[in-house]
Parts: sequence; C-alpha cells; structure tokens
Amino acid sequence: MNFKRIDPQAYKQLLATNEITLLDIRDPQSFAQGHIDNAIHIEEINIETFIEEQPKEKPLVICCYHGISSQSAAAYFAEKGFTDVYSLDGGYAGWC
Repeated sequence: MNFKRIDPQAYKQLLATNEITLLDIRDPQSFAQGHIDNAIHIEEINIETFIEEQPKEKPLVICCYHGISSQSAAAYFAEKGFTDVYSLDGGYAGWC
C-alpha cells in the first residue's frame, strides 16, 4: 500500500498546515448535492493531464462515499508517482 488512510480530524489538521488537493470520486449528483470545500470532482478534470501537471509531492486526498472506493483510487495515484496520497476514512459520509 503506497498511500495512507486519514480520518476527518487528521485531514482538517493537514489542511490547516498544507496546501492540499482533494479529489471527490463520487457520482455527479452526489457531488452536486454536497461536497467538502475546495473538492475537485474527478469528472471535472482530465486524469492524464492532471497526473502530468500536478506536483507529485503535493498532498493528494481522495474522497468517496464511505472511504472504500477511495482506497483503490489512492493506490492508483500512488502508482502514478504521487508521493503523499491519502484515502479519507469514512468518505463524505464520515465528513458530515
């Protein structure tokens, strides 16, 4: 596992001290109904361009519904060279 899991409280602490990219991988309707501030919906970006242009050392947090699907997405980004990747435990449901 080349990514870390992070709970909502630790995410808030990390956010307070770092510039973070938060990717939300939920469906468009769920994202439109509510999301964490400054989250980027995965459908709003071109994944390949994002991977090429995003600084690999910048913290990257992946959010899904309940923190399950985000783990495989986090592993994917870690495999693509991102060095500080997190899966948000509990997902958006755990955030609310």
